[in-house]
Amino acid sequence: MRSKKSFTAEQTSLVWHETGLIAGVDEAGRGPLAGPVVAAAVILDDLNPVPGLADSKKLSARQRERLYDEIRAKALCSAIGQASVEEIDALNILQATLLAMKRAVQGLRLKPALVLVDGNQLPRWDLRAEAVVKGDSKVAAISAASILAKVHRDRWCLECDAQYPDYGFAQHKGYGTAQHLSLLQKLGPCPQHRRTFAPVAQAMS
Repeated sequence: MRSKKSFTAEQTSLVWHETGLIAGVDEAGRGPLAGPVVAAAVILDDLNPVPGLADSKKLSARQRERLYDEIRAKALCSAIGQASVEEIDALNILQATLLAMKRAVQGLRLKPALVLVDGNQLPRWDLRAEAVVKGDSKVAAISAASILAKVHRDRWCLECDAQYPDYGFAQHKGYGTAQHLSLLQKLGPCPQHRRTFAPVAQAMS
């Protein structure tokens, strides 16, 4: 998104008076017990807006899928970055999340003048950036990033379900639901489980 514009996902707006492009960044998959953590970076085109942007958690799967295609078609540029299960276990989930965010921004074909990141933590980089608490419901570019990240990770879960059909990834998406925890105890972890997460470690022991 370009400068000197108010941009909103719902009611709240933030106004920046900087010259250049603004990227929004968000992640999906910090909480699950399995799979990569995924981040997306999006620079929207304020001359070609995407109606209906909102925090991905407040949208249905069908709405997210529709908006995913529209964001990819209308945004000036977008990119996905992720950190693997091995990186999560080696670094911890926070550092792996920041790494995925950094990779997403590095994947943009245009360099932003300002990066707005959902939450209260920022990766280490040489870009001007601001952390925005609840940014996925305040800033349109962050809302768009949250949708791309969520849809990308949900699609990964479907692929994982096809590879490991006994674990129910298509239903629980890797989160620690009663179904998932029961299957973990019964089957033990698969290669996509995060070994450093307590329920997985307990299932291993």
